[in-house]
Amino acid sequence: MYNYAIRFEKDTAPGLAVYCRDLPLLNSYGDDEQHAVSEAVDAIETTLSIYVDERKPIPEATPPQEGERVIYLPAVTVAKIVLWNTMMERDMRKADLRRLLGVHQVQGDRLVDFLHTSKMEQVEAALAALGKRLTIAVEAA
Repeated sequence: MYNYAIRFEKDTAPGLAVYCRDLPLLNSYGDDEQHAVSEAVDAIETTLSIYVDERKPIPEATPPQEGERVIYLPAVTVAKIVLWNTMMERDMRKADLRRLLGVHQVQGDRLVDFLHTSKMEQVEAALAALGKRLTIAVEAA
Protein backbone atom coordinates (compact mmCIF):
# COMPACT_ATOMS: atom_id res chain seq x y z
CA MET A 1 0.00 0.00 0.00
CA TYR A 2 2.74 2.48 0.95
CA ASN A 3 5.89 0.54 0.08
CA TYR A 4 7.32 2.84 -2.54
CA ALA A 5 9.54 1.68 -5.38
CA ILE A 6 12.61 3.75 -6.15
CA ARG A 7 15.00 3.68 -9.05
CA PHE A 8 18.59 4.80 -9.35
CA GLU A 9 20.20 6.78 -12.12
CA LYS A 10 23.87 7.54 -12.58
CA ASP A 11 24.48 11.21 -11.96
CA THR A 12 27.07 13.33 -13.73
CA ALA A 13 28.99 13.44 -10.46
CA PRO A 14 30.02 10.23 -8.75
CA GLY A 15 27.06 8.55 -7.10
CA LEU A 16 23.41 7.79 -7.78
CA ALA A 17 20.33 9.95 -8.04
CA VAL A 18 17.17 8.44 -6.52
CA TYR A 19 13.69 8.83 -8.01
CA CYS A 20 10.21 7.49 -7.23
CA ARG A 21 7.41 7.26 -9.83
CA ASP A 22 4.70 7.52 -7.18
CA LEU A 23 6.27 10.54 -5.45
CA PRO A 24 7.50 12.75 -8.29
CA LEU A 25 8.73 15.44 -5.87
CA LEU A 26 11.18 12.98 -4.29
CA ASN A 27 14.77 13.90 -4.94
CA SER A 28 17.61 12.11 -3.21
CA TYR A 29 21.19 11.04 -3.77
CA GLY A 30 23.63 8.44 -2.55
CA ASP A 31 27.33 7.84 -2.98
CA ASP A 32 26.51 4.25 -3.95
CA GLU A 33 23.45 1.98 -3.98
CA GLN A 34 23.70 1.11 -0.26
CA HIS A 35 23.98 4.78 0.72
CA ALA A 36 21.13 5.72 -1.63
CA VAL A 37 18.85 3.10 -0.04
CA SER A 38 19.74 4.28 3.46
CA GLU A 39 18.81 7.84 2.46
CA ALA A 40 15.58 6.77 0.75
CA VAL A 41 13.37 6.55 3.86
CA ASP A 42 14.36 10.07 4.91
CA ALA A 43 13.77 11.31 1.36
CA ILE A 44 10.34 9.68 1.25
CA GLU A 45 9.34 11.12 4.64
CA THR A 46 10.52 14.57 3.57
CA THR A 47 8.47 14.27 0.38
CA LEU A 48 5.41 13.17 2.39
CA SER A 49 5.79 16.37 4.42
CA ILE A 50 5.40 18.36 1.21
CA TYR A 51 2.03 16.70 0.60
CA VAL A 52 0.95 17.74 4.12
CA ASP A 53 2.21 21.30 3.60
CA GLU A 54 0.24 21.48 0.33
CA ARG A 55 -2.85 19.79 1.89
CA LYS A 56 -2.84 17.03 -0.72
CA PRO A 57 -3.60 13.34 -0.20
CA ILE A 58 -0.61 11.03 -0.27
CA PRO A 59 -0.70 8.58 -3.19
CA GLU A 60 -0.58 4.84 -2.67
CA ALA A 61 2.42 2.98 -4.02
CA THR A 62 2.12 1.16 -7.31
CA PRO A 63 3.75 -2.23 -7.93
CA PRO A 64 7.48 -2.02 -8.64
CA GLN A 65 8.71 -2.13 -12.19
CA GLU A 66 11.78 -3.93 -13.44
CA GLY A 67 14.94 -2.39 -12.04
CA GLU A 68 13.21 -0.69 -9.10
CA ARG A 69 13.78 -1.40 -5.43
CA VAL A 70 10.98 -1.32 -2.85
CA ILE A 71 11.46 0.73 0.29
CA TYR A 72 9.49 -0.49 3.31
CA LEU A 73 8.53 2.41 5.55
CA PRO A 74 8.38 2.25 9.36
CA ALA A 75 4.94 1.25 10.70
CA VAL A 76 4.46 4.63 12.39
CA THR A 77 5.04 6.39 9.06
CA VAL A 78 2.44 4.22 7.33
CA ALA A 79 -0.01 4.91 10.17
CA LYS A 80 0.58 8.66 9.76
CA ILE A 81 -0.07 8.37 6.02
CA VAL A 82 -3.41 6.67 6.71
CA LEU A 83 -4.25 9.32 9.32
CA TRP A 84 -3.42 12.14 6.90
CA ASN A 85 -5.34 10.59 4.00
CA THR A 86 -8.37 10.00 6.23
CA MET A 87 -8.22 13.66 7.23
CA MET A 88 -8.07 14.66 3.56
CA GLU A 89 -11.06 12.43 2.71
CA ARG A 90 -13.05 14.23 5.42
CA ASP A 91 -11.73 17.69 4.52
CA MET A 92 -10.26 18.01 8.02
CA ARG A 93 -7.54 20.42 9.00
CA LYS A 94 -4.93 19.89 11.69
CA ALA A 95 -6.97 22.17 13.95
CA ASP A 96 -10.00 19.89 13.52
CA LEU A 97 -7.91 16.89 14.57
CA ARG A 98 -6.55 18.75 17.61
CA ARG A 99 -10.07 19.68 18.72
CA LEU A 100 -11.30 16.13 18.19
CA LEU A 101 -8.46 14.71 20.28
CA GLY A 102 -8.41 17.52 22.84
CA VAL A 103 -4.66 18.09 22.46
CA HIS A 104 -2.49 21.17 22.17
CA GLN A 105 -1.29 22.46 18.81
CA VAL A 106 2.20 20.97 18.99
CA GLN A 107 0.89 17.53 19.96
CA GLY A 108 -1.69 17.50 17.19
CA ASP A 109 0.64 18.81 14.53
CA ARG A 110 3.24 16.14 15.30
CA LEU A 111 0.73 13.40 14.53
CA VAL A 112 0.99 14.28 10.83
CA ASP A 113 4.60 15.46 10.86
CA PHE A 114 6.64 12.84 9.04
CA LEU A 115 9.90 14.33 10.26
CA HIS A 116 8.90 13.90 13.91
CA THR A 117 8.95 10.51 15.61
CA SER A 118 5.56 10.01 17.24
CA LYS A 119 4.58 7.24 19.60
CA MET A 120 2.55 4.61 17.79
CA GLU A 121 -0.06 4.71 20.58
CA GLN A 122 -0.76 8.39 19.86
CA VAL A 123 -1.24 7.78 16.15
CA GLU A 124 -3.45 4.77 16.90
CA ALA A 125 -5.59 6.91 19.21
CA ALA A 126 -5.98 9.53 16.48
CA LEU A 127 -6.96 6.85 13.96
CA ALA A 128 -9.48 5.41 16.44
CA ALA A 129 -11.03 8.85 16.90
CA LEU A 130 -11.59 8.84 13.12
CA GLY A 131 -13.11 5.36 13.19
CA LYS A 132 -10.03 3.52 11.94
CA ARG A 133 -8.15 0.61 13.49
CA LEU A 134 -4.53 -0.17 12.82
CA THR A 135 -3.58 -3.78 12.11
CA ILE A 136 -0.08 -5.05 11.60
CA ALA A 137 0.95 -7.99 9.43
CA VAL A 138 4.32 -9.66 9.48
CA GLU A 139 5.73 -11.42 6.44
CA ALA A 140 8.99 -13.09 5.55
CA ALA A 141 11.66 -10.75 4.22
